[in-house]
Amino acid sequence: MGAGDDLFSELLSKSAAVSAAARGTLRSAFRLVYPPTCAGCARMTGGEAALCSDCWRDVTFIDRPFCEVLGIPFARDHGDGVVSAQAIADPPPFDRLRAAASHEGTARKLVHRLKYQDRTDLARLMALWMLRASDGTVDACDCIVPVPLHRHRFWRRRFNQSAELARHLAKAAGKPLLVDTLLRVKKTERQVGLSALARRDNVRGAFAIAPGREIGISGRRVVLVDDVYTTGATVGAASRALRKAGAVDVTVLTFAMAISGPI
Repeated sequence: MGAGDDLFSELLSKSAAVSAAARGTLRSAFRLVYPPTCAGCARMTGGEAALCSDCWRDVTFIDRPFCEVLGIPFARDHGDGVVSAQAIADPPPFDRLRAAASHEGTARKLVHRLKYQDRTDLARLMALWMLRASDGTVDACDCIVPVPLHRHRFWRRRFNQSAELARHLAKAAGKPLLVDTLLRVKKTERQVGLSALARRDNVRGAFAIAPGREIGISGRRVVLVDDVYTTGATVGAASRALRKAGAVDVTVLTFAMAISGPI
């Protein structure tokens, strides 16, 4: 969170006996000192975890027409159910990918602030965008599973940004959240800066289902949540582990997608 939100949460956690009315008064007084600011540029806004008009216009949402499998936007409408040449030539291990926005501008800033600046207060807003972009797959799924961090990285970062997104997504949609079912069993290198082939090698065999948790995946329609889709190496490896456990349908849902432009 931002400095003000962190301090406010700490104050409330130390005041468990404070009434709801008193909490509201405390929040109002606190916001006089720490007014809410834009999640993109820190300009003062009228609400928490909101965007100013300039940052809102800077978001490139991904809408139809797009590839039904990879979710990559098309430059023109080719009709219903069209699949891109990329998806035909190299079919992914998941059924479909959906993303809320292009990984640029304001959307990129939100990802960075959630992931590296501990702005977990942004996860709810981002998850609501993801729910809109899910194309009905969240409503139709049986469970939501976040892409996990290796335990060593989790200890250093203290939270998993994908799990934060998945938690808010599951709450908004009223769907079961399985946070300890899919595990990252291999300590991988950071994917940033690696080629597509190196990324695949890096995450090969990195994921597995926790012993005894296969029953939660077998025969189920799963939504796999991550923050950003780049080459698909990470979610591809995670999807293979879900398929091996018996998932009948896997949708990858991310907040952002790294794309060069419509195809």
